[in-house]
Amino acid sequence: MAEVTVIFADLTGSTGVFESLGNVKATQAITRLTRWIAQVCETFGGHVVKYLGDGVLIVFPDNNNAIAAVIELQRVHRDRIRRWPEQLKMHLQVGMARGEIVEQDGDCFGDTVNVASRLSDLSGPEQILATDIVIQQLLPESLVRFRCLGALDIRGRSEPCVVYRIEWQPEVMPESFTVPASLMPPSFPQAAQSPAIIELSWLDVKAVFTRSELPIFLGRDHESQFIVQDPRVSRRHARIEWRSGKFYLEDVSSYGTWVSFSNNAAVMALRRQECVLPLEGTIALGAPFEDFTVPTVSFKLVDHPGH
Repeated sequence: MAEVTVIFADLTGSTGVFESLGNVKATQAITRLTRWIAQVCETFGGHVVKYLGDGVLIVFPDNNNAIAAVIELQRVHRDRIRRWPEQLKMHLQVGMARGEIVEQDGDCFGDTVNVASRLSDLSGPEQILATDIVIQQLLPESLVRFRCLGALDIRGRSEPCVVYRIEWQPEVMPESFTVPASLMPPSFPQAAQSPAIIELSWLDVKAVFTRSELPIFLGRDHESQFIVQDPRVSRRHARIEWRSGKFYLEDVSSYGTWVSFSNNAAVMALRRQECVLPLEGTIALGAPFEDFTVPTVSFKLVDHPGH
């Protein structure tokens, strides 16, 4: 069975478009965009498997053509919506994985499909997330830039998946990239044993929670165990729990949660999703880190308080 590169390309912000335009016009606008996504991918040799409301599932026999297609999609779409009213903007988020699939009755199935779908969910607006196999099969002369996000737990998989973010924006500084000659992912720092405590701090608010005290909620509600008073923070915004020897953060908010990993400058955007927390980092509640006014909670996983 031949390998293919599977792509999920999804539009974000469609809810606001329906509110602004109404059902009929919003549906027409989304349909035009998804048809355009399909047309671009077919131009690069992709095969459209199916439309998924505000998204498209495409497979490519050629990995490098797949990467070229999604970069072209992001580049053209960003320029296209630059002057659109804010409430009508729908950004693209893309997930990519490469491997074998099972085709049946005009659809496709398998671990590769599931991983690509999950990475699309985890990616933020204007982002492209790809598995290590996608990156490893880049041509040596490729000018594609990327950054490793480390090994991430993918829901439904027993083993973590090494994930890269393809940096397609020309304005991103080149020193922040991983170059194709160096494909070994930077690993998160590991403790000698599993940390027993998570330390949280926001402004002058500090708290320490042991594994036995989890799960806890971060939020604006006084019933939350860690309270952050900001209008962008939901009453119960994010949940931290201990599971299978790891600390997990799950977004349960209205506006999303962003997590930065202090050791490699990676940022993970979560919308009703979860990620494994590394030993140290920062959590933005209700807006991305680019908004300098966003409330941010620092976290640290340690063996003992004040360690």
